[in-house]
Amino acid sequence: MSGNSIGEMFKVTTFGSSHGPAVGAVVDGCPAGLELSKKDIQDELDKRRPGTSEITTSRRETDQVEILSGIFKGKTDGTPITCLVFNEDMDSSVYESIKNKPRPGHGDLCWTAKFGHYDYRGGGRGSGRTTIGQVIAGAVAKKLLKTLGISVVSHVTQIGHIKANKVNINLIESKIMQNPVRCADQSAAKKMEKLILELKEDGDSIGGIVETVVLNPPPGMGEPVFDKLDADLAKILMAIGSVKGIEIGAGFDAANLTAYEMNDEFYIAKDGIRTTTNQSGGILGGISNGMPIIVRMVVKPTPSISKLQKTVDLSKMEDSEIQIKGRHDPCICPRVTIVAESSVAIVLADHLIRGGFIHPSKILKN
Repeated sequence: MSGNSIGEMFKVTTFGSSHGPAVGAVVDGCPAGLELSKKDIQDELDKRRPGTSEITTSRRETDQVEILSGIFKGKTDGTPITCLVFNEDMDSSVYESIKNKPRPGHGDLCWTAKFGHYDYRGGGRGSGRTTIGQVIAGAVAKKLLKTLGISVVSHVTQIGHIKANKVNINLIESKIMQNPVRCADQSAAKKMEKLILELKEDGDSIGGIVETVVLNPPPGMGEPVFDKLDADLAKILMAIGSVKGIEIGAGFDAANLTAYEMNDEFYIAKDGIRTTTNQSGGILGGISNGMPIIVRMVVKPTPSISKLQKTVDLSKMEDSEIQIKGRHDPCICPRVTIVAESSVAIVLADHLIRGGFIHPSKILKN
């Protein structure tokens, strides 16, 4: 099985499964000399940790990170950074009775078709639990971005039919910490939380939209033709389980616009050439233009629900029914925001090194 790694110069490999001993990541290519502590990584992991509110899974995991290599005396040493998190609160018994019944909305049937023998407990390698690896690597990437004054923040802009009002992008990070939905619009957040809890009570779930904003990105990131910045962002975000669509800037709304409405006009600013609007989402021709990078992803409802559903029994090759037990998020969006942040940061770190913005072997002091 390949496909567990991403990146050219800042290369990330994740490992582990939902009910295995541990999950984690190896980050290869991080320059030496970057100040990085266990707390830097733990702070990021705590943002995605389960069991923190009523709208998340009740699975109780402390998600304490262990750093095995790559950091010496509080700084990266240029060697692979290896981190892992042990799984503690697993209940694999509920999956034994349904191991031959693929869960609707899950990859069970497809994994069976491809591998035959695989870890079906909690989705195994395909579980959202494995995104801990992205968050670990994202913590490293964010520290790299910080050396250039670049920040990344993700927030929920829609849950079901409830849409949030736009908020000043410079205020998003402070506002999303004020509610468990991680929505910058406090009024909408209350309605979203109410909807999520109602569906949870009914044994159902709901999806939504998560937007990621990159502030202060330099112009010139991206490697056309096939490694365009927006193409790489789309790839890593689509690799997150339950993500079914990506848009940059105006995105699909561009179909409703004329060229005059879509085109971002240029002007001379104190800090360089800027655009009067940002319909392109900070990327033109596959290369960053210096404006904030805006990318949104559509997240489907959590497929594990307690309602009775139709499926098939692969051991008998006959129609059957399934009722999924276990502990699952009634809405993935709030906890997936940190995974989106981390994923975008990973791509940016890779392109910053590839583009010469960061020295590939060490952090250079000004």
